[in-house]
Amino acid sequence: MPQWIEVVEVSNKTYQELLETRIDRGEASAIALAKELGNCLLLIDDLKARKLAVSLSLKVTGALGVIHKAKQEGHISQVRALIEKILETNFRISQKVIDEILRLNNE
Repeated sequence: MPQWIEVVEVSNKTYQELLETRIDRGEASAIALAKELGNCLLLIDDLKARKLAVSLSLKVTGALGVIHKAKQEGHISQVRALIEKILETNFRISQKVIDEILRLNNE
């Protein structure tokens, strides 16, 4: 694992378990940790979990948001190839979202 990645456990397991009654464990853990950390950007793609996170006043982005930001900052040259790779997996993205990301990146 790269040294810049830090694995952190949620302290408030009760809050995480409460969230787990509404969303999957991984998303619940991520949201609970984001609430504990405070001012952070939560990377989450599951629509139900994103809506819950937003309702809890968390700042969220998804994988395509990260890809868009990487292109804007010059870390990658195009987004289309990455989106095509993502679509080869079981990751679901609406065509509307794909079209918007491509438009925003002039592709």
